[in-house]
Amino acid sequence: MHTSHLTLAYWCLLAAAALPYFTAWVAKAGAFGPGDNSAPRDWAARQGGWRARALAAQANGFEGLPLFMAGVLAAHQFGAAQARVDALALAYVLLRVVYVSLYIRDRSTLRSLVWVLGLGASVALFFVR
Repeated sequence: MHTSHLTLAYWCLLAAAALPYFTAWVAKAGAFGPGDNSAPRDWAARQGGWRARALAAQANGFEGLPLFMAGVLAAHQFGAAQARVDALALAYVLLRVVYVSLYIRDRSTLRSLVWVLGLGASVALFFVR
């Protein structure tokens, strides 16, 4: 791959991989001190409310990442139409941003619907032509 061929879909891979780290930062902002770094998982286990939901969204982001990455790579490998691959990848990233927001705000039903749409975008990448 030449650097001149970095597609929007490839940039979406980076964005999707970075989003869980951003979500963890949101969860920790203003509440995670230097002393908590010696046992960060203990700190996480003590959280409740929106912070706990942000941490759960982070975990879900990592869980969904392999399928999305495989889909983007497979679509490129199979020579799918680049505009379609880019559109599905961008849709996935935008849906993940919405998903995180809904998760943090405890909008569980709508969150689950957005999750299904994101899963659909990942799966569609394997079949796009």
